[in-house]
Amino acid sequence: MRSHRRRRGARIRPYTFTGGRTRSRHPLMVQTLVSIADERAEPPRNLMPESERIYRLCAQVRSVAEISAELKMPLGVTQVLISDLADQGLVYIHPTITGHSPSENQVLERALRGLERLFQ
Repeated sequence: MRSHRRRRGARIRPYTFTGGRTRSRHPLMVQTLVSIADERAEPPRNLMPESERIYRLCAQVRSVAEISAELKMPLGVTQVLISDLADQGLVYIHPTITGHSPSENQVLERALRGLERLFQ
């Protein structure tokens, strides 16, 4: 049993990516859209690998949920890392419709845009 654990490699705890932080400084919902702030810029060399992966994914506008799923990273960790990138001016957090009861058309339009991005 012990040798099985060694073969799989050490698992890194998600909170190590965020320095133990569990909340983002920016209000990020699962449907919040994120993109890179400057399409011509390369990511800074000092980014953590996880943050660089998020940055590169944001070359196309993506939702926080899409980024989290693509990286197989917990949503809370993804939100903190996106918030850090926004604080550095590297990503742009698009305004999110936050009404308590969005119209059915708004929900359907957002779902359609998400599906279109998945199948492009």
